[in-house]
Amino acid sequence: MTAPARDPGLQPERTRLAWRRTTLTCTVVAVLAARQAAQDTVLAAALSVVAWLGFLAVAHRRIGSMDRARPPAMSLGGAIAAVVCVLALAGFAVAIVV
Repeated sequence: MTAPARDPGLQPERTRLAWRRTTLTCTVVAVLAARQAAQDTVLAAALSVVAWLGFLAVAHRRIGSMDRARPPAMSLGGAIAAVVCVLALAGFAVAIVV
């Protein structure tokens, strides 16, 4: 007896759109942080850009995996990388403001 084929419905599309919105938000935060940091230190601006590029790579990989009929679960490494990039951007924002 075989299991019926899974009908993914619109869930992969919603997930793909959520990653795109999150990437757009992360881009805006990184640009504002880099702009503010460029006035103070170039190192903070560069680190903000590196954190943004890391998040962009993770998001692009996840969006690409949503094209399958049955998308795989996000890997633990990808989830940790996304969290580290977001926390790094938050840390740089606090360092820039203070």
